[in-house]
Amino acid sequence: MRIVIAEDSAVVRAGLVEILADRGHDVVAAVGNAEDLRAAIAIRRDHPKTGVLVFSQYIETRYAADLLGAAAGGGAAGVGYLLKDRVADVGEFVEALNRVAAGGTALDPEVVTQLLGASRRTDGLALLTAREREVLALMAEGRSNGAIAATLVVSERAVEKYVGNIFSKLGLAPSDADHRRVLAVLRYLES
Repeated sequence: MRIVIAEDSAVVRAGLVEILADRGHDVVAAVGNAEDLRAAIAIRRDHPKTGVLVFSQYIETRYAADLLGAAAGGGAAGVGYLLKDRVADVGEFVEALNRVAAGGTALDPEVVTQLLGASRRTDGLALLTAREREVLALMAEGRSNGAIAATLVVSERAVEKYVGNIFSKLGLAPSDADHRRVLAVLRYLES
């Protein structure tokens, strides 16, 4: 198998090269960065038969969804997204790499959970009326209920009702630990 590694940590990059070379793989390049996950998405889009395994410290749900979407449009080549902290041993990593190279998939369960959660959060936004979306957009601009009421030429009580509906439709129950207004805005911005 011919492999290109893009890893910002020099120690991890050198370790991956050594592990893969010891197992008979040809590491043709090892570079210090790949500009987030955009390079992996571009590779899948431009060379759909090329297998891509993202081995990351973090879950970037937007890029993970784009990577999987690019894979869906491609041929039989595989795709994977694993979290560094959750790979238990070298053998597990190499097995996932081989599976992707053979046209299969290797997805960390936490990646799948977050992708499904992001999908459900976005679906909640689809339930909002046009006016509720306007209110949420103004909330995202940092406007108070009074400022929103003045902008939309409605009463503050009407804005309070819209905000309550937004919280309800997004499944944001009252909590001492979380600020529902901030969480609603974050979901809006994520979409």
